[in-house]
Amino acid sequence: MGNLVELDIHPLDDGFGAEARGVDLASADEATLDALIKAFEHHGALLVRNQDLQPADLLRYLSKFGVPEEHTLKEYTLEDYPNIYILSNREVNGRKGSHYDGVGWHTDYSYKEEPVKCTMLYALEVPTGGGDTLLADLCAAYDALPAEKQQQLDSLVLHHSYKYFMENREFGRIKLSPELEAENPDVFHPLIRTHPADGRKALWVSTGTVRGIVGMEKEEADALIDELIEFATQERFVYRHKWQVGDVLVWDNRCTLHTGTKYDDANSYRVAYRLWAKGDKPF
Repeated sequence: MGNLVELDIHPLDDGFGAEARGVDLASADEATLDALIKAFEHHGALLVRNQDLQPADLLRYLSKFGVPEEHTLKEYTLEDYPNIYILSNREVNGRKGSHYDGVGWHTDYSYKEEPVKCTMLYALEVPTGGGDTLLADLCAAYDALPAEKQQQLDSLVLHHSYKYFMENREFGRIKLSPELEAENPDVFHPLIRTHPADGRKALWVSTGTVRGIVGMEKEEADALIDELIEFATQERFVYRHKWQVGDVLVWDNRCTLHTGTKYDDANSYRVAYRLWAKGDKPF
């Protein structure tokens, strides 16, 4: 990897996240990008502000995190860029955006055998009156659990289902085509996930795609999931990101939950690009 440059790093929140200042991603050299990745691996989220980027710049940066992942709903992707998903309440360059995608505590692609490693959002237009992104630090949540509770949860396995998610979510509910259903079979992941960078543990609970806990009656499983979501999303574990135009925020799906928030979509517009880097099987 070579010698890493020294970044001007500032915490986003107490014990969570980092902001790298004075970086121009469009012109950054490989050593600077490598330093950004190293910071990301241990902070849960990484912010770089005041960027002016083309799609190719975004893909160059994302590729340092891992192989770019494509999106399931391709009608919302940028033309000629299937790895770049449009989040917006209006059309962008003749392509419609996905409105209110990501509202509700979740982790991206948890319905896949290998969920995405990280999510990158680039803000091009910021709405008034809302539209924040909230990140919950699942490592801090796990560490705050009593030892006996950690032990109780350690062997539990969650049942994730894209079909269940898409047919029951609040916004954008659809019935899956046979093709989409075949491409996205149900999967099973541990409730307590280990981070490959340093072995830290995360309370990897989620909503949306989770339809149950293996070996547990649905009523009991639902109650436990609700309890853990409420615990993990307490204010003391949550960072609220207030967007500015030019923000590039990357968060680690292996150790966070996130949710979007509603905004005044009748009087303002939001335009953001979302990118994912491929991950590996949780353990």
